[in-house]
Amino acid sequence: MPKTTHTDKEGNVLYYLGTGRRKSAVARVRLRAGGSGQITVNKRPFDDYVQRDQDRILALSPLRLIGATRNYDVFITVRGGGIKGQAGAMRHGIARALAAADESAYQKLKDAGLLTRDARRVERKKPGKAGARASFQFSKR
Repeated sequence: MPKTTHTDKEGNVLYYLGTGRRKSAVARVRLRAGGSGQITVNKRPFDDYVQRDQDRILALSPLRLIGATRNYDVFITVRGGGIKGQAGAMRHGIARALAAADESAYQKLKDAGLLTRDARRVERKKPGKAGARASFQFSKR
């Protein structure tokens, strides 16, 4: 079982941890309870890093689902993949960290499918084909 909390010497929880994955993107998420709702991605403000509204909505859906958008400060480090994959990885990591922080939210997140890793990947290109399935133009004569 991966480590889900980071504690100080007295045993007080400083951060709740969650790792999210989507396509080839990996997001490491730290939640700090009792925060002001500040979200940082790769040491940049969330709105600067995530430009498109649909990706913002996707990434923050776990916080909205349990109504905790202002209860936690979120620090995310994301690497690999593209914009959409990174947003999906952030969503998965935030959901996992919230499940570690609040056991009552676990079932809500699970029922919404936010704790399940989206295993879909890009299909590989096959030999003799233009892409994964696309063929070159066929000429009968």
